[in-house]
Amino acid sequence: MTKESPKNFLRKEMLKARGALTPAQVMEKSALVTQRLLAMEEYRRASTIMAYMDFRNEAQTGELVVAAMGAGKKVAIPCTDIAGRRLVPSLITNYPGDLQPGAWGIPEPKPRSLKPLDPAEIDLVIVPGVAYDLRGNRLGYGGGFYDRFLQRIKPGAIYVAPAFELQLRPDVYPCPHDVPVHFIVTEGRLIKVGE
Repeated sequence: MTKESPKNFLRKEMLKARGALTPAQVMEKSALVTQRLLAMEEYRRASTIMAYMDFRNEAQTGELVVAAMGAGKKVAIPCTDIAGRRLVPSLITNYPGDLQPGAWGIPEPKPRSLKPLDPAEIDLVIVPGVAYDLRGNRLGYGGGFYDRFLQRIKPGAIYVAPAFELQLRPDVYPCPHDVPVHFIVTEGRLIKVGE
């Protein structure tokens, strides 16, 4: 029997820990994360953002999307092109009306609502993840979709990871192709990576 890699073991452990949170805990912690994120200067300056749609007890992003659209920002939601192994950002104008369950049950823009956006237009990306270290390294779900996507974003764009404190770990075993985030926002603090 082959020994499980530390990365896969950590992913399983973290998904289990996050999955153990009650819906009320997820909602309460997410509200604090959103509050902190909306107060960020980097968020306020961004005119176009891309946000993931939460599933399986991730930090919720719905309130953030509503606030961003209400503030007149352009908001894109990723569509997953499984065959092409890539994410396609699509502008939404009606939330949640433009969305339906897509790959793996994650809400994505409906085919008739697709408005692909050039990744170079995005100022700020709200990035999902399973675990993070304080250097901004991210443990994702194992498909590499976000790491490939972030390499196509314009220089100077900001990557923000909403997360719960329980997702912070001393080491997440990054690979050379992994793209770190600039900020981690939890229910307890805002972490600017490298400070």
